[in-house]
Amino acid sequence: MNVILDDPATEQQFRQLLAQIRQYRNGETAANMRGKGVGYKLNWGVSLVDLRSLAREYQPSHLLAMKLWNRQWRETLILASLLDTPAEVTEQQMDFWTKNVENSEIAEQLSTNLWCRTPFAYIKALEWCRGKKHWLRYTGIHLMGRLAMSDQKSPDEMFEPFFEELLPLSKDAALTTILYRSLLIMGNRSEKLHQMTLDFIGLLKETASENSGRLAEELEAGLA
Repeated sequence: MNVILDDPATEQQFRQLLAQIRQYRNGETAANMRGKGVGYKLNWGVSLVDLRSLAREYQPSHLLAMKLWNRQWRETLILASLLDTPAEVTEQQMDFWTKNVENSEIAEQLSTNLWCRTPFAYIKALEWCRGKKHWLRYTGIHLMGRLAMSDQKSPDEMFEPFFEELLPLSKDAALTTILYRSLLIMGNRSEKLHQMTLDFIGLLKETASENSGRLAEELEAGLA
């Protein structure tokens, strides 16, 4: 991680954001999330709509994003993904933040708001799919799907290497939902990727894994 010097203006913005977050707190939402097993160091229950509205009041800032991430509240983690500047994000930062992800909400917010806009998006998505930790793999799969949705300029060939990595992951029941969602996006991106996804479904059916077989059936129905 690069060492970034602090400055008074950014510190003021940081303190102002912390105060604003408290104004939007929703204890019921936070309690519901805890009840569903979504845990955070601190969760004020602020809605994603309100967090995006707050972020629009500030100019993107890499330093501000770093300060917000280091606070480790649910809301500051999400705001960090909304306010960072993709051009200043490094591979080391992407690895560090993603390795600290502990739930699907932050994994998906990072992929959607920030990672898909960085120059390293495809490299890291593929690398994370090969990772050993669950949330690392989850983020890689989600980022793959997000790129298929948002990056219409890149050729379909950019997605070919993923299919080989996803085959062993299909055996993991904990990844079934995110695999289904991301592969469905890929399969609907173009005729070429549609056919490649159908071919992948064929490979899923040939495995000895019951979970892979169920995923194949769900994808086949979803792409019909």
